[in-house]
Amino acid sequence: MVYYIIALIIIGIDQLTKWIIVKSMELGESIPVIENFFHITSHRNKGAAWGMLQGQMWFFYIVTVVVVVILIYYIQKHTKGEPLFGTALGLMLGGAIGNFIDRLFRQEVVDFLHFTNIFGYNFPVFNIADSALTVGVILLIIFMILDERKNKKEKKDGEGLSSSK
Repeated sequence: MVYYIIALIIIGIDQLTKWIIVKSMELGESIPVIENFFHITSHRNKGAAWGMLQGQMWFFYIVTVVVVVILIYYIQKHTKGEPLFGTALGLMLGGAIGNFIDRLFRQEVVDFLHFTNIFGYNFPVFNIADSALTVGVILLIIFMILDERKNKKEKKDGEGLSSSK
């Protein structure tokens, strides 16, 4: 249940911040927060990350529904006693649904977090849902690495017990 609450919090924050941007800023308007590093920039994206697959809404609808079903399945079946795994999936679920809401009702995703001059690179504009998806994927990778190490250790310990008999 806690992982669904994480998803709901992400969806709420994501949609609230996007609503604020849409209602209070003109498209393309940029407000410096930290000069030459971080701006709030009103931007729209009709594609996926970094503007890929522009205008392919039906593709995004189908993929998102499939991803959401898979995430819910894994939350229901495989997160008991695995808080890192559950948190990762909850963040990913919230992020996926947050951007899905935009695509469904606006036919585009509202982006507004804009980091510039990161080692000479201007990072693409993104939003809270994108951030949750990214952090969720990073946590999932960490979980998978730790889980693999745990499984190897258990296998090794199991072999040591059977050879000592």
